[in-house]
Amino acid sequence: MLKTKLAAVLGLAVAGVAAAPHDARAWWAGGYGIGVYVPPIVVAPPVVYPPPPVYVAPPVVYAPPPAYVPGPRRVWVPPHWEGRYWVQGHWA
Repeated sequence: MLKTKLAAVLGLAVAGVAAAPHDARAWWAGGYGIGVYVPPIVVAPPVVYPPPPVYVAPPVVYAPPPAYVPGPRRVWVPPHWEGRYWVQGHWA
């Protein structure tokens, strides 16, 4: 238990020292060794952007004209009885 408390206090002390305000100078700002200023060199592959999507119009399809379909043929209904009523012949 004592080790845990000691570790916690030591960790807070280290965090306090690290968080203390100081000059924000990069390591190469003061020179390296004999005063040669060397900025960091970053080697990375070039950024590759995919090509934009290409719209291709669908092919034009010409449908054949609709076939002629004649209407329904009329039929002759002969005279007949409908229940108690006589119905004369007629076209339906």
